[in-house]
Amino acid sequence: MGIEKDIQQKQFRTIYQKLTVNLIYSTNWLLEQVKLFLQEEDITSQQYNILRILRGSKIPLSTLQIRERMLDKMSDTSRIVQRLLKKGLVEKKICIADKRLVDIKISATGLALLSRMDEKNEQLDQILSELSSDEATILSDLLDKMRCKVPTP
Repeated sequence: MGIEKDIQQKQFRTIYQKLTVNLIYSTNWLLEQVKLFLQEEDITSQQYNILRILRGSKIPLSTLQIRERMLDKMSDTSRIVQRLLKKGLVEKKICIADKRLVDIKISATGLALLSRMDEKNEQLDQILSELSSDEATILSDLLDKMRCKVPTP
């Protein structure tokens, strides 16, 4: 199965157009697979990303610091944190150093949720299991290389 068959398009203007279309199509496919995985715990990919950021930081972070580390920089971090607060997955406190800021940290409930999900990481890895580990390394390296040069408008 190729991108031509998936989107029912026989020709592309250039190989770079084909690659762009394939990357967009594949990204959406991958995000849908991850969404199905995360549905079991009733969280979104952005919520999962924030919980992992907070667990990894070991110290409370501001929403600005969280946004800087997020995979999706366009996310409304404050709104997502509010939803995590309602679920009891994070805690929010006024920053001692600057009363205008709030510090966010992962709660014990949030840590327990991530622990449950960690046990199913292999299930998440299976999404890309058609690739060998060597192929996954090559693809990851190529994606890194692709992002090295950002064209100027």
